[in-house]
Amino acid sequence: MKRFSCLRRAAALVFVLPFFAACSPATTAPSLAPVAELRPGILQGYLSPQAVPNSLALVSPPPTQGSAAEALDRAINEQVLTLRESPRWQQARRDAELRFPAAADVFSCALDLPINTEQTPQLYRLLRRSLTDAGFATYAAKNHYQRQRPFMVNGQASCTPEQENYLRKDGSFPSGHAALGWAWALILAELAPERQDAILARGRAFGQSRVVCNVHWQSDVLEGRAVGAAAVAALHNNAEFTQAMQAARVELSTLRSAGVTSPGNCASEAQALSDLPDEIPWPANR
Repeated sequence: MKRFSCLRRAAALVFVLPFFAACSPATTAPSLAPVAELRPGILQGYLSPQAVPNSLALVSPPPTQGSAAEALDRAINEQVLTLRESPRWQQARRDAELRFPAAADVFSCALDLPINTEQTPQLYRLLRRSLTDAGFATYAAKNHYQRQRPFMVNGQASCTPEQENYLRKDGSFPSGHAALGWAWALILAELAPERQDAILARGRAFGQSRVVCNVHWQSDVLEGRAVGAAAVAALHNNAEFTQAMQAARVELSTLRSAGVTSPGNCASEAQALSDLPDEIPWPANR
């Protein structure tokens, strides 16, 4: 299969629009040069179509019917359904939001710094643009496999019922949220190594929120992380990205020196993320 060409990237946009549905433009700091939008609120990424990782070549196929891997996916799904309406379920609903500025808060507690257009405009834009790269990277495999999502199989509502109509048309494997969440975690861990454990743990939890939400299988999330890591590897070969990383690093250092900390309700978030059913088999690998 040919690499992710410009034509396929345009076709994938049809599928990725619901993934970034209803995104509205965020205020950009005046000092930053304009970046083209793929649609209102969705900034162009750093990677050219030829540089976007080919997820179809990268990931293993989804588990086959009757396999041990499929049985594990279903067992995990059955157990997370017990979390419905719990604090972890509500956190999964918040993690589903990819619109900025709300999405910028995902890693604020783990980073222990605010992420916004006023205090960290370089980092804010870095996250918006890398979201596009990591999200698009999943679509070669998504469009090929068109795996059904858990709520389509088990008949139970997801944590975002208002999104289910278009999620039915958007392949489950691999998880785009897990890809971009892990990409963000790797980027932020590099920028703030003193916070890397908390950041990587939050990136993992962000992907697991898709399982809790009943919109992804565990294997979708595991392979999504692999795609996210591949996107970050590709980004490190992009000069514009590396320049943006340096600018973001300076912002974070300045805030740390000024004694700024996260304004979020971090204790509540930590408690919600720790809420899991007993004996749930969260595997590190499939």
